[in-house]
Amino acid sequence: MSKMIVQTLLEKTKDFSIEETLSFLANEFKEKVVFSTSFGQEDQVITALIAKNNLPITIFTLDTGRLFQETYDVFHKTLKKYKKEIKVCFPDTASVEKLLETKGPNSFYESVENRKECCFIRKVAPLTKALKGNSIWITGLRAEQSENRNDLAFFEYDAHFDIIKFNPLLKWTLEEVQKYIEDNNVPQNVLHKQGFVSIGCAPCTRAIFPGEDIRAGRWSWESSHKECGLHQK
Repeated sequence: MSKMIVQTLLEKTKDFSIEETLSFLANEFKEKVVFSTSFGQEDQVITALIAKNNLPITIFTLDTGRLFQETYDVFHKTLKKYKKEIKVCFPDTASVEKLLETKGPNSFYESVENRKECCFIRKVAPLTKALKGNSIWITGLRAEQSENRNDLAFFEYDAHFDIIKFNPLLKWTLEEVQKYIEDNNVPQNVLHKQGFVSIGCAPCTRAIFPGEDIRAGRWSWESSHKECGLHQK
């Protein structure tokens, strides 16, 4: 059934602009379309499009408790500029307390398993709760962000979260994202000007060097696929 819906959406929106598709989804799936933002450049573009067109799409963010101050700064600027509510989802307090009490605050450096445990508690579990009961999940994924995302489609069914994902910026380049931000005076994280392309939790993110892969700055001590569990591809 979900595959049929995905195919229908791909067909119906194939000639639509991003804004037309967002409007179509908001009307077709009333009050069940959500957008998760981490305030990165791609997400800021989508927030601007939603706000500019006054679309009834719920925007939410995951506050892991370990974000950069610069991320909170752009969060604040975004609220001020667009006057659009952004819901905040926190991790379960008891789960975070138990993790720190049993493994300490830096267990994620010790193994991939520990890092994924931390990601699950701080990001995946809150996201699961935020997505529950909704039909469409809008993301800022782009194909060129990593090899794992090269085969993504504009619409796809995410079996892990049992929801249909819409990836409006899938075919955009980083240069196109940056141009939209500059042309439309979209608030952005100052860390982007300091070599940070993909920005997550402060202990798990560093700037990348010229020629490095876009995801090289995430969990740089690992050689894994550089994903946290929010997106399986």
